Amino acid sequence: MNSNAPLVFIDGDQGTTGLQIHERLHGRTDLRLLTLPEQDRKDPARRAEAINASDIAVLCLPDGPAREAAASVTNPAVRVIDASSAHRTDAGWVYGFPEMDAGQAERIASAKRVTNPGCYPTGAIALLRPLVQAGLVPADHPLAIHAVSGYSGGGRARVQEHEAPGAKAPAFQVYGLRLAHKHTPEIERYAGLSARPFFLPAYGAFRQGIVLTIPLQLRSLPAGTSAEKIHQALAQHYAGQRHVEVTGLAEAESTEHLDPEALNGSNQLRLSVFANQQHGQMLLAAVFDNLGKGASGAAVQNLDLMLAQMAKG
Repeated sequence: MNSNAPLVFIDGDQGTTGLQIHERLHGRTDLRLLTLPEQDRKDPARRAEAINASDIAVLCLPDGPAREAAASVTNPAVRVIDASSAHRTDAGWVYGFPEMDAGQAERIASAKRVTNPGCYPTGAIALLRPLVQAGLVPADHPLAIHAVSGYSGGGRARVQEHEAPGAKAPAFQVYGLRLAHKHTPEIERYAGLSARPFFLPAYGAFRQGIVLTIPLQLRSLPAGTSAEKIHQALAQHYAGQRHVEVTGLAEAESTEHLDPEALNGSNQLRLSVFANQQHGQMLLAAVFDNLGKGASGAAVQNLDLMLAQMAKG
């Protein structure tokens, strides 16, 4: 281990996201991991000390404790990646979706404060932002976003509900029925929308993975919009991106189903456009791991951008 390697502290390293970040960083020699003894993990003073001793702190905490942890930073050299939703619409934090725009990866690399995207917003923003920017989907278009995630997206309590001895959790649960899910403002802001989208999430009886879909009616889109143009806008936006792939239209046409677990264990995001020309309908779809590109994978990707920038001096 290089004693001069950057020191990384994961605050909340026993939670789902924190544990997965640890697994993804296991065996690396380009960084040092700072951990606290079990008896100190809930001690605010010891946690603040660890945060301020680190080069980069990764917050894997509920929103309230994440705000407290961020506020405890007194060392101006410390850089923070927040995996909670506490700072996702805060103008003082850089949004941690490197593929969102040209230059976003560079902004993340040099930022002092980075807020990791939510799992559902990752898919929704990836699909919508390039289309809004291209004028193919109006910013005020009435959009409906539906998503099904593995139950790990609900955190430790939801995992216990499904995995504890004798657990009898439902096979499928639709939630967010008050239509006030905390991810909706995040989607609206970073997709470039001027009207609140309709967002309805659900959990399935599988541990991890997401399928997110957005239906579109051609008749309600700007004249000349087609599946080909929609696909071209996405393909051009993500050309050359390592972690985002856009399914070809021919492959999409032969696809019979979408498996939410298809990219589990990876940091990949797969986008597709399905079309029925006869009925003038399209379906935008994103498949990814809610614990990968939707959480720990994205955090490590952002961490690596920061580390690369630090290595350059």
